Amino acid sequence: MKFPEKPPSSNLRFETEEGDLFLKVISNHTLFAKLIELDKTYPYWEDFKYKIKEDTTPQLTQEFLWKIVKRGRARTEQHLAISSLPTFFFKFNLTNPTLQRLHEFDLNLGGILEGANIIPSEDKNRYLISSIMEEAIASSQLEGAATTREIAKEMLRTQRKPRDHSEKMILNNYLTIQKILELKNQQLTSEMLLDIHKVISNGTLDNPNNEGQFRSTNNVHVTDNITGDIFYTPPDFASVNQLIESFCQFANEKNDEKKFIHPIVRATILHFLIGYIHPFADGNGRTARAIFYWYLLSRGYWLMEYMSISRIIIKSPAQYARAYLHTEYDENDLTYFINYQVKAMDLAFKSLKEYISRKINEKKNTFNLIRAEGINERQALILQDLFYDPHRSITIKSVEDRFNVVYQTARTDLLNLEKRQYLVSKFVGKKLLFFAANNLDQLMKWILK
Repeated sequence: MKFPEKPPSSNLRFETEEGDLFLKVISNHTLFAKLIELDKTYPYWEDFKYKIKEDTTPQLTQEFLWKIVKRGRARTEQHLAISSLPTFFFKFNLTNPTLQRLHEFDLNLGGILEGANIIPSEDKNRYLISSIMEEAIASSQLEGAATTREIAKEMLRTQRKPRDHSEKMILNNYLTIQKILELKNQQLTSEMLLDIHKVISNGTLDNPNNEGQFRSTNNVHVTDNITGDIFYTPPDFASVNQLIESFCQFANEKNDEKKFIHPIVRATILHFLIGYIHPFADGNGRTARAIFYWYLLSRGYWLMEYMSISRIIIKSPAQYARAYLHTEYDENDLTYFINYQVKAMDLAFKSLKEYISRKINEKKNTFNLIRAEGINERQALILQDLFYDPHRSITIKSVEDRFNVVYQTARTDLLNLEKRQYLVSKFVGKKLLFFAANNLDQLMKWILK
């Protein structure tokens, strides 16, 4: 990824000829209206200058028109001082598209959709486990984990030990998200943050002494994985403890009329700040995304448990990185990162709704299986899973956990399906694994039409 071009100065000097040019622009209703319309999407400098290029003259340059746009932004921006350190003063605007999405999230991510049964109550545990797996895998892949979703899911489902560094990262993320669910009613402290990092980094760092510890060196940079170019150098390690205390205060701060920040915006800022402070030698990105989830769950956005933001981010990792850099390069303007994160949430929510709709349709087919084959609902769901994912394996333990049944019930279900020649089994080490029979698709196609 190439470096974004840094914006020019936004300082508009009215005591010079720029003052006259400013009056000329705002009196040109066509041009001024175009600037206002263009800024509705809050473009970064690089995007802005290409979109406005045809309206420039030797006097009205791209740089000058940028100053006018920046002046308009300044009229509505909110200011935020995280710390007394000079680089920790931020600002942000809430654009109309973001405000609309925040409104929709408020309606849909808390209690209302639960009443509307977006997730059938009997399937919530299954969807939750699937979502946690997806988030654990994608968040790890963002940080370099090299494995497929299929292999990673097989590891998590069968509870086998990780075979390599990538699988260990994914398992750690999976355990971290489960821990986040347990911590959602607690206030954030530096000790809690260290505890989360210890789980997320366990056995995956070059130096095990860095697990669950703030960095003790300045030899940490954000670099391009291919070229090695340094994109960002975080604050001096000596200031990390002070910054994390301020970070926790911001996370625990109560919203009121004087200091109200929308919870999703605050969660997004917390996400950004972990990357900006970079308190750990490694694992900052995974920790940032975990804290994002923790905050929203702590504020009652329960449907976040079922959404995987990282699956959206991993589709455009360069945009994710640029959202960080645009904020840093343009006077610590958090709007770029907020807009990116809220858009990613919107896509994740739409993906969740599509997934649930698909699963509800699939569930209708389970009743066809039950009726046609004389099996129980658990067995029908197992066969359906294997029909749509024939390369996966199933264990007695995974059936116990998924359906909340005792060992004997899970064992009987699987052995009965094997007896009916839907499944085959074999021991891998000491673990008994069940697989789809070779002819399962022919046996079931006529039912699952």
